[in-house]
Amino acid sequence: MSLKSWIVKSVSRKFITKFIEENHYSGSINGCKSSYHYALFNEKHELKGAMFFGGLAMANQYKRFSNKEEDVIELRRLCCVNDTPKNTESFFIGKALKMLNREWGGKVVVSYADKEYGHVGTIYKASNFKMVGEVAGAKVIVYGDKLYHDKTIRTKYKDKLKPFAINLKKALDCGDAYYKTTAGKYTYVYNLKPITIQHPLVE
Repeated sequence: MSLKSWIVKSVSRKFITKFIEENHYSGSINGCKSSYHYALFNEKHELKGAMFFGGLAMANQYKRFSNKEEDVIELRRLCCVNDTPKNTESFFIGKALKMLNREWGGKVVVSYADKEYGHVGTIYKASNFKMVGEVAGAKVIVYGDKLYHDKTIRTKYKDKLKPFAINLKKALDCGDAYYKTTAGKYTYVYNLKPITIQHPLVE
Protein backbone atom coordinates (compact mmCIF):
# COMPACT_ATOMS: atom_id res chain seq x y z
CA MET A 1 0.00 0.00 0.00
CA SER A 2 1.41 3.40 -1.04
CA LEU A 3 0.88 6.92 0.27
CA LYS A 4 1.61 8.45 -3.15
CA SER A 5 -2.01 9.38 -3.88
CA TRP A 6 -2.98 10.28 -0.31
CA ILE A 7 -3.77 13.92 0.42
CA VAL A 8 -4.08 16.22 3.43
CA LYS A 9 -6.76 18.91 3.56
CA SER A 10 -7.65 21.73 5.91
CA VAL A 11 -11.10 21.01 7.40
CA SER A 12 -13.43 22.18 10.15
CA ARG A 13 -13.26 20.90 13.72
CA LYS A 14 -16.74 19.46 13.33
CA PHE A 15 -15.65 17.40 10.31
CA ILE A 16 -13.08 15.40 12.32
CA THR A 17 -14.63 15.40 15.80
CA LYS A 18 -16.33 11.99 15.57
CA PHE A 19 -13.29 10.43 13.86
CA ILE A 20 -10.97 11.56 16.67
CA GLU A 21 -13.36 10.44 19.39
CA GLU A 22 -13.48 6.97 17.79
CA ASN A 23 -9.77 6.60 16.95
CA HIS A 24 -7.69 8.64 19.42
CA TYR A 25 -6.59 6.87 22.60
CA SER A 26 -8.15 9.62 24.75
CA GLY A 27 -11.54 9.11 23.14
CA SER A 28 -12.37 12.78 23.61
CA ILE A 29 -11.70 16.36 22.55
CA ASN A 30 -13.54 17.95 25.47
CA GLY A 31 -11.67 21.00 26.78
CA CYS A 32 -9.27 21.12 23.82
CA LYS A 33 -8.68 24.47 22.16
CA SER A 34 -8.26 24.17 18.42
CA SER A 35 -7.58 26.59 15.58
CA TYR A 36 -6.21 24.53 12.68
CA HIS A 37 -7.67 21.19 11.66
CA TYR A 38 -6.41 18.70 9.08
CA ALA A 39 -7.69 15.46 7.61
CA LEU A 40 -5.87 12.68 5.77
CA PHE A 41 -7.60 10.98 2.83
CA ASN A 42 -6.57 7.94 0.82
CA GLU A 43 -6.82 7.59 -2.97
CA LYS A 44 -10.55 6.74 -2.61
CA HIS A 45 -11.08 9.95 -0.60
CA GLU A 46 -11.81 7.92 2.54
CA LEU A 47 -10.94 9.62 5.84
CA LYS A 48 -7.92 7.86 7.34
CA GLY A 49 -6.43 10.39 9.76
CA ALA A 50 -7.12 13.61 11.64
CA MET A 51 -5.21 16.15 13.70
CA PHE A 52 -5.65 19.62 15.09
CA PHE A 53 -3.51 22.37 16.57
CA GLY A 54 -4.50 24.92 19.18
CA GLY A 55 -3.39 27.00 22.14
CA LEU A 56 -1.31 25.33 24.84
CA ALA A 57 -3.27 23.34 27.38
CA MET A 58 -1.33 24.82 30.33
CA ALA A 59 -1.29 28.56 31.01
CA ASN A 60 2.04 30.38 30.64
CA GLN A 61 3.79 27.27 29.30
CA TYR A 62 4.64 29.20 26.14
CA LYS A 63 7.49 30.85 28.08
CA ARG A 64 9.40 27.56 27.87
CA PHE A 65 9.48 27.87 24.10
CA SER A 66 9.29 31.54 23.07
CA ASN A 67 8.98 35.05 24.43
CA LYS A 68 5.57 35.53 22.81
CA GLU A 69 2.47 33.44 23.42
CA GLU A 70 1.26 33.94 19.85
CA ASP A 71 4.43 32.24 18.55
CA VAL A 72 3.58 28.88 20.13
CA ILE A 73 0.91 26.33 19.24
CA GLU A 74 0.30 22.76 20.37
CA LEU A 75 -0.48 19.66 18.35
CA ARG A 76 -3.44 18.68 20.51
CA ARG A 77 -4.72 15.56 18.76
CA LEU A 78 -3.35 13.18 16.11
CA CYS A 79 -4.73 9.81 15.10
CA CYS A 80 -5.01 7.48 12.13
CA VAL A 81 -6.96 4.29 11.54
CA ASN A 82 -5.02 1.08 12.09
CA ASP A 83 -4.94 -0.19 8.51
CA THR A 84 -2.66 2.51 7.11
CA PRO A 85 0.68 2.10 5.30
CA LYS A 86 4.01 2.31 7.08
CA ASN A 87 5.09 5.88 7.95
CA THR A 88 1.54 7.23 7.56
CA GLU A 89 1.75 9.37 10.72
CA SER A 90 5.04 11.04 9.77
CA PHE A 91 3.71 11.62 6.23
CA PHE A 92 0.58 13.22 7.69
CA ILE A 93 2.51 15.37 10.17
CA GLY A 94 4.92 16.58 7.49
CA LYS A 95 2.13 17.66 5.15
CA ALA A 96 0.15 19.29 7.97
CA LEU A 97 3.16 21.23 9.26
CA LYS A 98 3.77 22.70 5.80
CA MET A 99 0.13 23.80 5.62
CA LEU A 100 0.23 25.16 9.17
CA ASN A 101 3.34 27.17 8.33
CA ARG A 102 1.44 28.86 5.49
CA GLU A 103 -1.78 29.43 7.44
CA TRP A 104 -0.43 30.41 10.88
CA GLY A 105 2.02 33.19 11.64
CA GLY A 106 3.73 31.58 14.63
CA LYS A 107 7.04 29.81 15.05
CA VAL A 108 6.99 26.83 17.41
CA VAL A 109 4.88 23.67 17.44
CA VAL A 110 4.78 21.76 20.74
CA SER A 111 3.55 18.24 21.31
CA TYR A 112 3.64 15.72 24.13
CA ALA A 113 4.17 11.97 24.24
CA ASP A 114 2.02 10.61 27.05
CA LYS A 115 3.91 8.16 29.28
CA GLU A 116 0.62 7.15 30.88
CA TYR A 117 -0.14 5.26 27.65
CA GLY A 118 3.41 4.05 27.04
CA HIS A 119 4.18 6.66 24.39
CA VAL A 120 7.79 7.79 23.97
CA GLY A 121 7.49 10.05 20.92
CA THR A 122 8.68 7.74 18.14
CA ILE A 123 6.42 9.43 15.58
CA TYR A 124 7.65 12.89 16.59
CA LYS A 125 11.29 11.84 16.31
CA ALA A 126 10.58 10.48 12.82
CA SER A 127 9.02 13.86 11.96
CA ASN A 128 12.11 15.84 13.10
CA PHE A 129 10.67 17.09 16.38
CA LYS A 130 13.22 17.50 19.17
CA MET A 131 12.68 16.30 22.71
CA VAL A 132 13.38 19.15 25.14
CA GLY A 133 12.33 17.71 28.50
CA GLU A 134 9.56 16.13 30.51
CA VAL A 135 6.40 17.32 32.24
CA ALA A 136 5.35 15.92 35.59
CA GLY A 137 2.15 13.96 35.89
CA ALA A 138 -1.10 15.90 36.01
CA LYS A 139 -4.21 15.56 38.11
CA VAL A 140 -6.93 14.02 35.95
CA ILE A 141 -10.39 12.57 36.34
CA VAL A 142 -10.96 8.90 35.54
CA TYR A 143 -14.46 8.28 34.22
CA GLY A 144 -15.22 4.94 32.62
CA ASP A 145 -12.25 3.99 30.46
CA LYS A 146 -11.24 7.61 29.73
CA LEU A 147 -9.15 10.31 31.41
CA TYR A 148 -10.23 13.95 31.57
CA HIS A 149 -8.24 17.01 32.58
CA ASP A 150 -9.37 18.52 35.85
CA LYS A 151 -10.42 21.73 34.08
CA THR A 152 -13.05 19.75 32.14
CA ILE A 153 -15.51 20.17 35.00
CA ARG A 154 -15.14 23.94 34.66
CA THR A 155 -15.63 24.11 30.89
CA LYS A 156 -18.24 26.74 30.01
CA TYR A 157 -20.15 27.92 26.98
CA LYS A 158 -21.70 31.39 27.14
CA ASP A 159 -20.89 31.58 30.86
CA LYS A 160 -22.68 28.32 31.63
CA LEU A 161 -21.14 24.95 32.41
CA LYS A 162 -21.33 22.58 29.46
CA PRO A 163 -23.66 19.58 29.95
CA PHE A 164 -20.70 17.18 29.95
CA ALA A 165 -19.00 19.19 32.71
CA ILE A 166 -22.16 18.98 34.80
CA ASN A 167 -22.43 15.22 34.27
CA LEU A 168 -18.76 14.72 35.14
CA LYS A 169 -19.17 16.69 38.38
CA LYS A 170 -22.14 14.50 39.28
CA ALA A 171 -20.08 11.37 38.56
CA LEU A 172 -17.38 12.64 40.93
CA ASP A 173 -19.94 13.36 43.62
CA CYS A 174 -21.44 9.87 43.48
CA GLY A 175 -18.13 8.02 43.12
CA ASP A 176 -18.53 6.90 39.51
CA ALA A 177 -15.48 9.06 38.64
CA TYR A 178 -12.33 9.73 40.64
CA TYR A 179 -9.05 11.66 40.57
CA LYS A 180 -5.59 10.26 39.86
CA THR A 181 -2.14 11.61 38.93
CA THR A 182 -0.76 10.53 35.56
CA ALA A 183 2.75 9.33 34.73
CA GLY A 184 3.81 12.52 32.96
CA LYS A 185 4.81 13.35 29.39
CA TYR A 186 7.82 13.89 27.16
CA THR A 187 7.93 17.34 25.55
CA TYR A 188 8.72 17.71 21.84
CA VAL A 189 9.11 20.85 19.73
CA TYR A 190 9.30 21.60 16.01
CA ASN A 191 10.53 25.01 14.89
CA LEU A 192 8.69 26.35 11.87
CA LYS A 193 10.75 29.53 12.05
CA PRO A 194 13.77 30.70 14.12
CA ILE A 195 12.94 31.34 17.77
CA THR A 196 14.34 33.67 20.41
CA ILE A 197 14.69 30.99 23.12
CA GLN A 198 16.74 27.87 22.49
CA HIS A 199 16.51 24.83 24.75
CA PRO A 200 19.13 22.08 25.01
CA LEU A 201 18.11 18.76 23.55
CA VAL A 202 17.52 16.13 26.21
CA GLU A 203 19.20 12.90 25.11
